[in-house]
Amino acid sequence: MGILKKPLITEKFNRLSEKFNQFAFIVEKKASKPEIISEIEKIYSVNVTGISTMVYAGKVKSRSTKRGQFSGKRTAFKKAIVTLKEDQKIDFFQNV
Repeated sequence: MGILKKPLITEKFNRLSEKFNQFAFIVEKKASKPEIISEIEKIYSVNVTGISTMVYAGKVKSRSTKRGQFSGKRTAFKKAIVTLKEDQKIDFFQNV
């Protein structure tokens, strides 16, 4: 998996997959939409009809402890939401 890092499996995307046949993935930040589409079609043997991408900035997190204030930053990532044809599906748990 070069461009695709991992699939997003949450309650929200489970509902989207059931209703609208949409699936979400975390992808490389520099990946373009045609590259993402070709990678998904090659790996999962499906036909992609639409794609939406969004880039999330890393959030700054901090916490207070007895030893003082600690702060850090989460990493930035890019998310792709892919729409498939009506009769096709991706089963992420088939090899479990």
